[in-house]
Amino acid sequence: MVKSQRLLFFMLVLALVASAVLGLFAGPVDVPVWQVLFIGQQGVEPELQWARQILLDVRMPRVLLAILVGFSLALAGAAMQGLLRNPLAEPGIIGVSGGAAVVSVFLLYFGFALWQSWLLPLGAVFGSVLALAGVLLIAGKGAPVVTLILAGVAVAAFLSGVVALLLSMAPNPFALQELTFWLMGSVAYRDLNQLGYLLPFFLLGSVLVLRSGRFLQALTLGEEIASSLGFAVAVERLKLLFGVALLVGSSVAMTGIIGFVGLIVPHLMRHVGGADPRKLLLNSALAGALFVLWADIAVQLIPTTTELQVGVVLTLLGGPFFLWILLHHRARYLGFGSS
Repeated sequence: MVKSQRLLFFMLVLALVASAVLGLFAGPVDVPVWQVLFIGQQGVEPELQWARQILLDVRMPRVLLAILVGFSLALAGAAMQGLLRNPLAEPGIIGVSGGAAVVSVFLLYFGFALWQSWLLPLGAVFGSVLALAGVLLIAGKGAPVVTLILAGVAVAAFLSGVVALLLSMAPNPFALQELTFWLMGSVAYRDLNQLGYLLPFFLLGSVLVLRSGRFLQALTLGEEIASSLGFAVAVERLKLLFGVALLVGSSVAMTGIIGFVGLIVPHLMRHVGGADPRKLLLNSALAGALFVLWADIAVQLIPTTTELQVGVVLTLLGGPFFLWILLHHRARYLGFGSS
């Protein structure tokens, strides 16, 4: 089992590196990637300056952002499924995506995000944490899983209404189009400086969630047993949820809302690499990076008049997949039939 887990990890990392290189070739313009990569700045010929600019300013940030966002969303999804002990759970169920979206739309709506670039990721993370605080306040200290889910659904619905209100109050059709386009979710048109703003939240959130593996493993036996094993359940749950808020908030700030990654990827990896939460977290994160990167490469290769948004494509995939999971587990969650 240990060898198979190591093999799976090695295969995921290898596939991710190969896919990242492939992503540098994807695009409407043919760029001599190897020629640009293996010559220094001083050695770039004038006719290759355009290729270097496309590669370093357009394609590389896009590839890196797809990897970071996929890693973050899938890791957050695996953590939520482990915490709530439900394969239908995903990060948005506790309202953190909605909180990040509300603050981000507010900053874009009034132009604050154009004033200082760092305001958008900071504001989105603040919105995620604020939404999480609202959920915890409504659910109450030490709330059972069902109460936490219901509080999250209520907060998420309210925040969705706030976003709709802000969109309806857009001062002109162009602002409405820009906000709607951003909410659809995309990793295009970002730069390395924006990635730098995301990194601190990404790293802190990843550490908090990955370190919760042992807690999630104990939680599979029940909260009472996890507590008897020495875990402060309330504290561990709070650290995990805070890590999820950081991961989701920073991702939404950079790409808008990209849904279903946190639902689809952990579920698939549970069948491939086993259900042990300690292994599932990292496996899901790597697979999530691959998933979003492949989806973004696909939208660039699909022959359409305008490039599709990766968030839209993943939503189209996620809806039927969610239905399949629901039907597959109908005996357990709906109370009829046999799975």
